[in-house]
Amino acid sequence: MDIATIVGILLAFGALFGMAQMEHVEMAGLFLPAPMLLVFVATIGCGVASTTMKDALAAFKTVPKAFTGKVTPPQTVIDDVVGLAETARANGLLALEQEADKHDDPFMKKALQNIADGTDGDELRILLEDEIESNAAPMRSASAFFMGLGGFAPTVGIIGTVVSLTHVLANLGKPDELGPLIASAFVATLWGLLTANFLWLPFGGKLRKLAQLEADRQTLLMEGLLAVQAGSQPRLLGERLTAMVPPAARGAGGKDGKAAKASADDQQLAA
Repeated sequence: MDIATIVGILLAFGALFGMAQMEHVEMAGLFLPAPMLLVFVATIGCGVASTTMKDALAAFKTVPKAFTGKVTPPQTVIDDVVGLAETARANGLLALEQEADKHDDPFMKKALQNIADGTDGDELRILLEDEIESNAAPMRSASAFFMGLGGFAPTVGIIGTVVSLTHVLANLGKPDELGPLIASAFVATLWGLLTANFLWLPFGGKLRKLAQLEADRQTLLMEGLLAVQAGSQPRLLGERLTAMVPPAARGAGGKDGKAAKASADDQQLAA
């Protein structure tokens, strides 16, 4: 579980409430039902109107992933692929069919099954590339939906402010009430900007990042398994896959970096 979204949103709202306390803002004046209703409901309505109902519902179902999305470290993928390369080198490609049953990842199971069945390497690459694109599509669609909400919310907030200001203008004959009315009018703009930048845009950005990380993981896995099919040496395969990973992400997760490399070297020497 990656807690970045939780931490980030808590920091954002914490800074807002901290500022309100320092400025001695009356918090009850910020939580007015009417402007909040307009901003939340109208923003979501505009978002739904801009896509299909199926995609909108699917987007909201991905919200928990923005908080609990699991990111598999590249080193874990590399360790798994090197282990499969050692198995294929010792027992042949048919042994990968049994390895497929040990993994829960549908993408890996499909790749291993096709390798064991003798699928041509070029055809397998096309199949897996199409699979990667298909797997990433729903998350990217959800990301685009929330980014769209982030665009609608500020404008909806301004609409709410304009509506409230018409009420203010209708009461110019009551000077004692103008201050509170004007303050209330700008609450809609506040919530439009707040929801856009504290909720919708972070959700969209996080889902887009998760989709990219998963696509990168599957691409790394694809390249590794295709190399296994081609008979690559396990140690060299591990080094090649490591070179495909950005330096900052190397050695995270899986076995301890040096221990994993030493283990692979020892196994290669023993072979």
